[in-house]
Amino acid sequence: MAMAIILVLIVIASVLFHILAPWHATPAASNWGSIDTTLFITLIISGIFFVAVTLFMAVAVIRFRHKEGARAAYQPENKKLETWLIIVTSVAIAAMLAPGLVVYSDFIRVPKNAYELEVVAQQWQWAFRFPGQDGKLGKSDIKFVDSTNPFGLDPKDPLGQDDVLIINNDVRLPLDKPVKVLLRSKDVLHDFYVPQMRSKMDMVPGMVSYFWFTPTKTGKYEVLCAEYCGVGHYNMRGHMIVEEQDAFDQWLNSQPTFAQTLTTAAKPSRDSVLEKGRQLVEKLGCSACHSQDGSASLGPGWKGLYGRTEQLADGTSVLVDEAYVKESILDPKARLVQGYPPVMVTYTLNDDELGALVALIKSLGAGQQDKEPTPGEASSPGGDLAAQGQKLAQSLGCLACHSVDGSKGVGPSWQGLYGKAETLADGTSIKVDEDYIKDSVLNPGAKIVKGYAAVMPAFTPSDKDLNALIAFIKSKANADADASKAQPGK
Repeated sequence: MAMAIILVLIVIASVLFHILAPWHATPAASNWGSIDTTLFITLIISGIFFVAVTLFMAVAVIRFRHKEGARAAYQPENKKLETWLIIVTSVAIAAMLAPGLVVYSDFIRVPKNAYELEVVAQQWQWAFRFPGQDGKLGKSDIKFVDSTNPFGLDPKDPLGQDDVLIINNDVRLPLDKPVKVLLRSKDVLHDFYVPQMRSKMDMVPGMVSYFWFTPTKTGKYEVLCAEYCGVGHYNMRGHMIVEEQDAFDQWLNSQPTFAQTLTTAAKPSRDSVLEKGRQLVEKLGCSACHSQDGSASLGPGWKGLYGRTEQLADGTSVLVDEAYVKESILDPKARLVQGYPPVMVTYTLNDDELGALVALIKSLGAGQQDKEPTPGEASSPGGDLAAQGQKLAQSLGCLACHSVDGSKGVGPSWQGLYGKAETLADGTSIKVDEDYIKDSVLNPGAKIVKGYAAVMPAFTPSDKDLNALIAFIKSKANADADASKAQPGK
């Protein structure tokens, strides 16, 4: 009896949860509300079967419960019951499949007046291509892909000369105009997914898939990759901005065409090498793992990298010069920087391409050898040591988990941390001083701050490196205090 009651309660709870739950799909921002209807039909049919089967189990538990001296009747087959089961299940399956097949047929039956948009996926970024004034996309082939032609467009095809190239994770579309989306992948399996548009389709290397939709609401919608494509999959995001036709036309006219990119690449200007480097970065997807603004990412940031001394995973150190940068591109696992996973793939670039990437990294600022101290560092006796600690924190990947501006991270923020009393996971409290910081670096699982997970790996830096890290953390506490004093009334 108890089991029967539990089964009935499960049915009641499941139905109430669906009716009363606050989590429902966001209203569609395209013409594909029929996809939501199809999903609802599937839910209703599967829900009816769930309720029927579960209640039948409850009835069977009560009616056919064990009785003293009772013996179950042997019935090897029941043709009438089997016939009804076959008919009912067949009708239910057809009822679930039919709407989906009808919607999918419409999903790939593109209207003749649809505006074309090509989406190109690459670990771990998006790129987009629109037709130019002729309204037609030019031909593309993998054999044409190089640093100046990341889309692989045929330079001799006149239809492709005016194609508009968007080498960016953000794209715009006009309101209430049907769009045919052509999907292409340059490396592995991806999936183009815009939830509010109800658009989702796999992108298979070597083939072009497609679908269409009509944006019906202006706004900014997130673009996601819905197929695991490597360690940077979570970071493969972008935005689709839907706006009025006039605003879209103005934006599109400001974007470069294929012909213009070829002209820019052919100009023998002072910045041509840097431009080639930037194009290579977009083509190879380097920016998905290496930031150019100093922010933390999967790989070392390029800002201030050149000329800096980096700590390697094997405990040695290396000067980031031209030879090391080239080696890291051609054989990325030869000398890994400490704190970063060995996920970078090997590239086979020629000398000109390697030189362009080196020039770009150089242009983002040199480290250690030519870095000028900031006023705060020059005037304080510990400024040089704190600067070394900052470089070490960047090279070890500390700043991926510990912010220096007070924002929430995986680990405690370093802003104002030194000298503060922290509550630990075991309920005790401790003052953040030199001994605590050293212990947290060498044995991070010993004293976990309350509210944070025990995910930090153990590091084995030298005493000099430890002192530099402590000096940097101290400087963030002092900077916080100085900023508070500078405010009126403090």
